[in-house]
Amino acid sequence: MSQAPMPDFSSSVKLKYVKLGYQYLVNHFLSLLLIPVMAIITVELLRMGPEEILSVWNSLHFDLVQVLCSSFFVIFISTVYFMSKPRTVYLVDYSCYKPPVTCRVPFSTFMEHSRLILKDKPKSVEFQMRILERSGLGEETCLPPAIHYIPPTPTMDEARSEAQMVIFTAMDDLFKKTGLLPKDIDILIVNCSLFSPTPSLSAMVINKYKLRSNIKSFNLSGMGCSAGLISVDLARDLLQVHPNSNAVIVSTEIITPNYYKGNERAMLLPNCLFRMGSAAILMSNRRSDRWRAKYKLCHLVRTHRGADDKSHYCVYEQEDREGNIGINLSKDLMAIAGEALKANITTIGPLVLPASEQLLFLLSLIGRKIFNLKQKPYIPDFKLAFEHFCIHAGGRAVIDELQKNLQLSGEHVEASRMTLHRFGNTSSSSLWYELCYIESKGRMRRGDRVWQIAFGSGFKCNSAVWKCNRTIKTPMDGPWSDCIDSYPVFIPEVVKL
Repeated sequence: MSQAPMPDFSSSVKLKYVKLGYQYLVNHFLSLLLIPVMAIITVELLRMGPEEILSVWNSLHFDLVQVLCSSFFVIFISTVYFMSKPRTVYLVDYSCYKPPVTCRVPFSTFMEHSRLILKDKPKSVEFQMRILERSGLGEETCLPPAIHYIPPTPTMDEARSEAQMVIFTAMDDLFKKTGLLPKDIDILIVNCSLFSPTPSLSAMVINKYKLRSNIKSFNLSGMGCSAGLISVDLARDLLQVHPNSNAVIVSTEIITPNYYKGNERAMLLPNCLFRMGSAAILMSNRRSDRWRAKYKLCHLVRTHRGADDKSHYCVYEQEDREGNIGINLSKDLMAIAGEALKANITTIGPLVLPASEQLLFLLSLIGRKIFNLKQKPYIPDFKLAFEHFCIHAGGRAVIDELQKNLQLSGEHVEASRMTLHRFGNTSSSSLWYELCYIESKGRMRRGDRVWQIAFGSGFKCNSAVWKCNRTIKTPMDGPWSDCIDSYPVFIPEVVKL
């Protein structure tokens, strides 16, 4: 008689519940430790009679001078603590620019224009077609009017017109959504990497809306796709020293003057990926805004690897051999981005990860460094720290790499993929289109944590952590209002053109 086979414990035992039990035990260790202590004290008090408790109380001698001194000390320490505590910074609301349908660039239009503009360079046309087929972009992305001409007219006037169109539209929408008046803006920050006219874009905004003469205005250029979070960091620092203030950030990239007409493949890539976009964000440190603000800023970590030559030159604006100006993207870009991300998450991990993940990471590090164990480094589970992820929609390869390295699910990177598909790479404003996608899907709940990750030339990796203040209703307007029901869509590996 044959014996019954042993049960497969690896499948019968719910290992995920073991992991959940471990996480709960480590994360609530102090609370679990206090429970038996409080129980022992309670039992001892119950064993004592009223006379014994009263006798113990009467044996305590309180001196008036000691009581006053102790009270003063407690009040002094509390005052110093609250005065030195950083001011809470809120994201009240934001708006994203939605390009008109007249600016739409379907694949067929893009390739037809490329063939006409580069008619003497068929290999460059073929290269752009291969990139576009694998880019992850959809048929609804938009380019500014000047790029629709054959040949394009990247003049200063056309660039200013694009800037006015995308910035003023986003600002007008922000004023409408928040009820903010131009005179209420205390701090203005505009970031645009490649277009830096004189007067600056921030001066253009001040002139348009007749902002106050004592406004603190800043114009950031040349800082790449991560400039949006650099602007948030600057706004946070300014709001720490200027109480009861509003800060408005405008994040954009002006495409008109940066269309590359040459033959260098590394410089043709941006033509295929970058599209129109802009976002206007209202931040505040006013306590009265606490109840209407959407998010609270928890952490912001910036990592800069510009000291390394490869990192510095991996995204580089230059002239080609024919004198055409463009952005040269190095073949080592993804490896450099990976190193920057590693440095960034090493810093942000201890700030956001639960104790259970930090302990596992520490044990893995000790095992490899001290005991020379042949094991892979432990990758913390950032899904335990965040409910939502906004990864800069710089390109399909960027999203794929981060999804793999951070072990994220398809839903976690859905906002990034769909933003790339619908709007393309809008540079520093892409994170806000992604956040708007999550809200438009009705997924943002009170207490949810959002991790925004952006990369930029230099080379930089920046992270921001937000906590949702209130459950956000599905917006009825915004860039996703007319198409959110059709998303998510299936994006094939290759779209044959």
